[in-house]
Amino acid sequence: MKIKIKNLLVLIILFCILIVFFLALGDNKTYDTKNLTGNKIGNFKLFELNENKKITENELSQNDYTLINFWASWCSPCRLEHKYLIALKKDFNLKILGINFKDNKNNAIKYLSEYGNPYYFVAKDFEGKSSVQFGTYGIPESILIDKNLTIIKKYIGPLNDENFNEIIEAIKN
Repeated sequence: MKIKIKNLLVLIILFCILIVFFLALGDNKTYDTKNLTGNKIGNFKLFELNENKKITENELSQNDYTLINFWASWCSPCRLEHKYLIALKKDFNLKILGINFKDNKNNAIKYLSEYGNPYYFVAKDFEGKSSVQFGTYGIPESILIDKNLTIIKKYIGPLNDENFNEIIEAIKN
């Protein structure tokens, strides 16, 4: 009798485990940031790469548009998009907030010296914790916001010709 009860309990436990497993298969656990468009960015405070100056969301509301760009000196795709960032600053006077992600300070400074600095403010996020607030999970990523701090578009991966043209169209309107 005890063996039958023990076997029944094992079967019930296995059955419960299988139910949980199959229910979990139906959940979409993909981390997707596309639903950020149309939302406002949250409160944040970041410190400058070289100094102890800080920037918050309040400073971004003074710009018509701001492109928040997450980058690092060790990031090869960041080098691919850098020419677009330089052109957006130079030709369209777009304010770009650069957030240096999990990088070495000296390497970041050298990178900007070598390739040019498209950023009006370079913030540091050496541990990668602040970037999570923006829904960032890799680099490069960029977020275009308006003066109301509303996210117009999020770009995952390096900016390309198509993204560049989308940003120009958005800031011209």
